[in-house]
Amino acid sequence: RGVQAHRLCPLCGAGSSLEPEERSMEPPAVPEEAEEEEEAVPLSVAPGPVGCEPFGYVGIEAVLDQMKIKTMKTGFEFNIMVVGQSGLGKSTMVNTLFKSKVSRKSSQPGQEERIPKTVQLQSITHVIEEKGVKMKLTVTDTPGFGDQINNENCWDPIIKYINEQYERYLREEILITRKRKIPDTRVHGCVYFVPPTGHWLRPLDLEFMRRLSKIVNVVPVIAKADTLTLEERAEFKQRIQEDLKTHAISVYPQEDFDQDPEDRALNDRIREKIPFAVVGADQEHQVNGKRVLGRKTKWGIIEVENPAHCEFPLLRDLLIRSHLQDLKDITHNVHYESYRVRRLNESNRPG
Repeated sequence: RGVQAHRLCPLCGAGSSLEPEERSMEPPAVPEEAEEEEEAVPLSVAPGPVGCEPFGYVGIEAVLDQMKIKTMKTGFEFNIMVVGQSGLGKSTMVNTLFKSKVSRKSSQPGQEERIPKTVQLQSITHVIEEKGVKMKLTVTDTPGFGDQINNENCWDPIIKYINEQYERYLREEILITRKRKIPDTRVHGCVYFVPPTGHWLRPLDLEFMRRLSKIVNVVPVIAKADTLTLEERAEFKQRIQEDLKTHAISVYPQEDFDQDPEDRALNDRIREKIPFAVVGADQEHQVNGKRVLGRKTKWGIIEVENPAHCEFPLLRDLLIRSHLQDLKDITHNVHYESYRVRRLNESNRPG
């Protein structure tokens, strides 16, 4: 006892002392500095398990109720533009979408103001309320688009109007003391009415959608689809899809903006149906004891909200029930952002 045996390490040759007679079974002592370091680590930095469940009710989901109450108090804005030739039922379609007379102002009760056939944009704003939720709806109509003999550059007033709304929002946004809530007059969606010719898209239609798809969400529809048979309608839709793909025209919903697999799967089903074959009607008829929106013909009543008759329910769900907020988000984060970057680069350019 008291005599230590020495031996050389086989790797480095350093000596190490051993006490084979008295070996402690206790774990090796931790240095005091190491203990201080372990105690200094806060609990908040320790990585927690992903998706951990709380032990009890916290109330995180109440934020949804808070957002709903705030939205019901302040309301929200939605701006839509309809483009197409005269007589394609643009005003009737908008009235059918919102089930109210929102497309044209009436100079006298029960009479509609006659709109001249000129490419002069007219915006009409209404406040629609449903179950306590208020929506400030602005409908912009282009009554004479494509009606002239010479339609060269007939899209310029429409492009100018859309950019003017971006410019108005940008001027309010860059102010030093800006408003708490900037009035939003930007066009969130543009519904383009394709004539039911049953043939290929006209060069005017292709050029318009090519230009405007870069600055606004374009949703093409086949107007007055009841003038086509089901076979003609299916063939016409296929030709339009081929034209859009050939000319690299990206209509809403755009594939580049799908955020997750669920959105992509939903939007893929929508893209297969575009352009929607729609029929508009703002009059009710009696069908099997029920009042339905539809158009009365010799052969029966075309029910607007019946998926077997037309694809108006798909258009309504896209614009209002499923993608309304997405239309606003893409307008703000993509189209308006690209306009904002371009304008700020122009203002910072020397000279």
